[in-house]
Amino acid sequence: MECKDILTEQCVAVARKRLLLHCCCAPCASYVLELLVPQYECTAFFYNPNIEPKEEHDKRKKELERLLTRNTLLNEVVVYPFIAEYENDRFHNTVMSISDEEEGGVRCMLCFDLRLRRTAALAVEGEYDAFATTLTVSPHKKAELINEVGIRIADEYNIKYIISDYKKQGGYNRSVELAKRYDIYRQDYCGCLQLKRTATD
Repeated sequence: MECKDILTEQCVAVARKRLLLHCCCAPCASYVLELLVPQYECTAFFYNPNIEPKEEHDKRKKELERLLTRNTLLNEVVVYPFIAEYENDRFHNTVMSISDEEEGGVRCMLCFDLRLRRTAALAVEGEYDAFATTLTVSPHKKAELINEVGIRIADEYNIKYIISDYKKQGGYNRSVELAKRYDIYRQDYCGCLQLKRTATD
């Protein structure tokens, strides 16, 4: 079953219910929100302690906020009021034992877990109907790994997780198109400097 078929099936059951969407960056969020806003009451949640340095983290957060003001379709989307400190130390404490792993392995799964676990906890606290993430729009991320983490956390917190692979059916290309249309900054690495160095070696 294709991604949009899965979303359609799930959205029928939770039409216009409240969704807390973990957003990794504005370019990825652009397409995912375009897809989900007609079907969900979306709240964007930026929690990415893996992004380094702090200046890069803050720039990406600001770009997400700017996207929501520039795209008229997204005017109803709000940024989650929870303002997290820059918890980069927490990220490093989580992955330090496997810091030399390449992208796509256990290191990334721990990072996904860190971000989605915070999202799920706040979704429960805020009485949202479901949570999801924009991470699967990236061609560098394995949707099956992200969904595995999301499903496990959803079971722990007793809340619905929206399974996705947003890169399919032109999703990634659409995100690139929207980023250009709204003049949104597109970064050239996921977040952590270790993997940035690995990618450029």
